[in-house]
Amino acid sequence: MPRFSFNACQFRDILLLKYIKGLLVILIITLCTDAATAQKRFITRSGHQFSLNNKPYYYIGTNYWYGGLLALQKNGKERLKKELDFLKSQGVNNLRVLVGTEGKGLVNGVERVKPAFQFEQGEFNMEILGGLDFLLYEMGKRKMYAILFLSNNWEWSGGFLQYLNWNGVITDSVMQSKLNWDDLRENTSKFYSCEPCQKDYEKQLRLVLNHVNKYTKQKYIDEPSIMAWELANEPRPMRTAAVDKYKQWTSSVAKLIKSIDHNHLVTLGTEGIMGTDESADLFKEVHQPKEVDYLTIHIWPKNWGWFKDTSIVKSLPELISKTQQYIRQHEEIANELNKPLVVEEFGLPRDNHSFDPASSSYSRDKLYDAVFAEWAGSRKQGGVIAGCNFWAFAGTARPVPGQIFWKEGDDLMGDPPQEEQGLNSVFDSDNITWKIIRSYTLSQKSIK
Repeated sequence: MPRFSFNACQFRDILLLKYIKGLLVILIITLCTDAATAQKRFITRSGHQFSLNNKPYYYIGTNYWYGGLLALQKNGKERLKKELDFLKSQGVNNLRVLVGTEGKGLVNGVERVKPAFQFEQGEFNMEILGGLDFLLYEMGKRKMYAILFLSNNWEWSGGFLQYLNWNGVITDSVMQSKLNWDDLRENTSKFYSCEPCQKDYEKQLRLVLNHVNKYTKQKYIDEPSIMAWELANEPRPMRTAAVDKYKQWTSSVAKLIKSIDHNHLVTLGTEGIMGTDESADLFKEVHQPKEVDYLTIHIWPKNWGWFKDTSIVKSLPELISKTQQYIRQHEEIANELNKPLVVEEFGLPRDNHSFDPASSSYSRDKLYDAVFAEWAGSRKQGGVIAGCNFWAFAGTARPVPGQIFWKEGDDLMGDPPQEEQGLNSVFDSDNITWKIIRSYTLSQKSIK
């Protein structure tokens, strides 16, 4: 009897041990599967290509800089969802969005984006991130991805000038007055040698990265609908004398972001050679650190004097040729660095420089087609040109008749407050433009 009892207990213990081992195996498999799934959700870099779900990721996207602010406006959430659905239907699945807006009042003589995230030095309006939370939540539902730029070289969202003003480097009167080009360059370049300014920037950066999305319940560093962080919109040294400090700053901030966020890509947000003191060597050098995952370029024929205001159609062949040359010049550098290249801003006014949504966009459409063709050729060959984000999507917004510039209470659209409303905006009614976009976004699905 005792012997039989011992065997029964032993048998029971063996079964219990096997059961526990089985549970452990299931738990380990589940954890590994969850980790693998999580890893696949993020866009990563593999050499000269982006990767999503272990497949090369090539995309056509747009600039939607105001997307994080829409949910804060009256009926803004409905507009946002409608516009995301529209973009998705056009095959546009990548959005470049502004995060950091700093300060209030006139800057460089013009209105700036409002409301501000950092409205006073070190004081933040967290409702702004609530708007971005909603955008990312809705994008996640649609399997869309965001590139988020953290501040701005230019005045229209406060940016570097505001940090300089807060720290006493430039006065209120200088901040508010309309600066000429040389004065703007001289003042903005001081950001790279202003340590208190950079600490203020880093404070905002850390707050954003560690913010918890109230809809997804995830920190931004764990948010899969985010593709990448950009240091700023178009960070330039502005002056040759600031180049060394500029290099130090871009490198240190990229390292800082990577030390906090191990999931997302990082890039600088540059315009290319035009924005790096017109030096190919400098452009290459600042994109060389391992913490910088990919290269960006912007193409602005109007701003760069590639045509005169009234001669867009006449100048079109030369304009497109220069665009192609600019892309290919940077494509070569991207190949040397073995990193992806994104043409993340390019735009053009309508023919005859009209702001009317009903006017001809023939020249712009030709420019878009030329840029997309460069991208499509690269994609077909598995090349470095990984993405395009045209500037900019205006959605259902329309310019106010008889009013050139944005005023508080107006619908936000692709053109920031300091620019004529309708200048570079692509509206949902631009049928010919969208037909061109669809010819690339929908055909890409058949390319292996």
